[in-house]
Amino acid sequence: MTVTAMAAEILIADADPNTADLLSQLVLEIRPEAQVHRRSDGDSALRLCQQQELTLIIADSDLPGLDGLELLRQLRRLPSTAEQAYVLLSNRLDAASVRAAVALKPSAYLAKPIQNGPLRKRLADILSQAEQTRRQVPASNLRSLDDHLLTARHDGLGAPLLDAVRDAVQQCMHSEKPDLRELAQSYGRDPQITACLIAAANSAAHHQGTPCQTLAQALPRLGHGRALNLVLGLAVQRNTQLSDPRLAELAQHTWQAAQQAAELAHWLGLRLRVDAELCYTAGLLHNIGELALLRSLQSWQDAGGVLNDERLQQHFVQSAASFGSALRIHWRLPLGLREPIAGFYQLGSGVFSREALVLNLTGCVLRLPADKPLRQLQDERCVRLLRLPGNLLEEIPRPARESAAAQ
Repeated sequence: MTVTAMAAEILIADADPNTADLLSQLVLEIRPEAQVHRRSDGDSALRLCQQQELTLIIADSDLPGLDGLELLRQLRRLPSTAEQAYVLLSNRLDAASVRAAVALKPSAYLAKPIQNGPLRKRLADILSQAEQTRRQVPASNLRSLDDHLLTARHDGLGAPLLDAVRDAVQQCMHSEKPDLRELAQSYGRDPQITACLIAAANSAAHHQGTPCQTLAQALPRLGHGRALNLVLGLAVQRNTQLSDPRLAELAQHTWQAAQQAAELAHWLGLRLRVDAELCYTAGLLHNIGELALLRSLQSWQDAGGVLNDERLQQHFVQSAASFGSALRIHWRLPLGLREPIAGFYQLGSGVFSREALVLNLTGCVLRLPADKPLRQLQDERCVRLLRLPGNLLEEIPRPARESAAAQ
């Protein structure tokens, strides 16, 4: 029995996050349903090529470790990838470099810097040809769920989008006069968009001294046009919406928990005169690993995998933390933001920022059973270190518990 792959699987191998973002955007404009994998070095790109059948590889010639040309040479030696569609991007246009590449029969050898229009057309032609000749994949070749999650965690695709935000973005895409101000206001409620825009603002092309730690800091650096393009790119990615009702329900509870943490951390930040926007951002992102895991479980099912309730609960409990850690590394979030995110769960040894203490207190409040009074937290380490004024502990607003996370 054979099944045809549901969507193009495309690898973008480039160490420059801005170039990778641009390539991802171009690919998703051509194939909105494509699954885009990103690697920043040749060795990890080769491992992915050996683990998974890909429709197309787009690689930079100057990859760290195994460079783009050597990656192509390695793939041509393997029977399973001898005919792999492969686009090599290079700023080396001398005769010797071109001859060395052409001998390995890439689908295209394209000059840098990238020109969007010509590259989009060329990629569309190469993708169409690659999809026509792509072998049908035996159903027995479906990877195990553990292998799928390992690859997904490495890809760093992140979380699905909030339905309301996704709808607003889709409406913007089809509107002649989109309400950009309303769309921008919705950015700050979505963990995935918040994290991606902060990461983009901190990339090499936009970095201007102090790293951005909040959306309010990131948007001016990016500019509204760049931010909108990034958001549109996120919205057309596959699995930004969860079709499995079980995953969608878990995601809804997780989003709600993120909003509760963000709002409470912001309230505490204002009262304690610390960086309230940073506290809000850390609260919003504290459980993004759970959302990213749910998105990956959805992509597993989209590829034909079966996910029973027991395995769903097992992975939701055991794998979410590793997804969160991988995302924070993948996005290169600044230490000043990662510290309060980690503080939500626990305080280790050493010196803490007051924002990290606020997030720890936020976590303590949200984890406290509804029938227990807040004064029970007075001996918590974060409470003692924050030296809360007056009766502030008793004044902390507690969220309603009827929407607590699903068990």
